[in-house]
Amino acid sequence: MATALKDIRIDLENHLGSRIKLKANRGRKKTIVREGILEQTYPHVFTVRLDKTNSSIPRVSYSYIDILTSSIELEYLDN
Repeated sequence: MATALKDIRIDLENHLGSRIKLKANRGRKKTIVREGILEQTYPHVFTVRLDKTNSSIPRVSYSYIDILTSSIELEYLDN
């Protein structure tokens, strides 16, 4: 994965509309795995529209710092 925030943002912008799998580390051995569609990128955050069957929350947002610090891991499901 990219090491600079700008590179991370550009990479995500190139995959807008793609299906992704998020693995979020919430501390103390708590890991949340969600799937959805990369919906939008903003200057400091990006949003993911989650699958309705897996979550009651329709949308989540994360910052690019979360990827840089490995708080979350992204996996592109579309080729």
